[in-house]
Amino acid sequence: MGKKLANKVAIITGSGSGMGAEMATLFAAEGASIVGADINIERANEVAEKIKTNGGQAIAIKTDVSCLADIKKVFKTAKDKFGQVDIVVNNAGIMDDFSPVGEMTNETWERAFAVNVDSVMYATREAVKEFLPKKKGVILNTASVGGTNGGRAGAAYTAAKHAVVGLTKNTAFMYEKNGIRTNAIAPGGISTNIGESIKNASEFGMERQKAGMGLMPGMGSSSSIAKTALFLVSDDADFVNGVIVPVDGGWTTY
Repeated sequence: MGKKLANKVAIITGSGSGMGAEMATLFAAEGASIVGADINIERANEVAEKIKTNGGQAIAIKTDVSCLADIKKVFKTAKDKFGQVDIVVNNAGIMDDFSPVGEMTNETWERAFAVNVDSVMYATREAVKEFLPKKKGVILNTASVGGTNGGRAGAAYTAAKHAVVGLTKNTAFMYEKNGIRTNAIAPGGISTNIGESIKNASEFGMERQKAGMGLMPGMGSSSSIAKTALFLVSDDADFVNGVIVPVDGGWTTY
């Protein structure tokens, strides 16, 4: 059986750790050349070196995903190095401080949207430019159960991830006749290092969210996300478009 992503080039943001690192490693094992974009270049380089050690192809680029110039550089680098772009995974993201809107600071709100939403729009726009001429391409966004439900994060993260869900569905619909597929994964509780982005958690917000935490069926692994992502970006999912796939162990069934 051939590799699922043979001869494909995949851009993955947030490739240096957690879900992004797992996706990069798995996609490379399935034949893709990886362009890893991460603000933590040391981690991204470690992942790229691991891929190359295992016989794959990968490069890492230091990227602030909230900066349009950086996103454009990632696409240029991908084309300069590998000649094309076939898959774009908008995975980089940050948490908020669990604040409800009454405690929200402008800084927290604006940063959550810059990293979690603006970045997705920028990269999606660049991807569409690449994919339209060849009428083929795949975009995969990392949303969240915070983007489908209301009580699993603070107001900023919840609103931002709802925006990612909306952008995913709109892009899927707009370009469905142009050979471009756009989907999203909505992770539940996954063991990653995203908690590093939480600085000053709201006590009120945390207390309110505890109401549903007891229903969470444990913590999932980044590997579970990566395997779902592989399906969605591969030709196995050639008729899957505009869906938000929860990978949460059933947490959102209640």
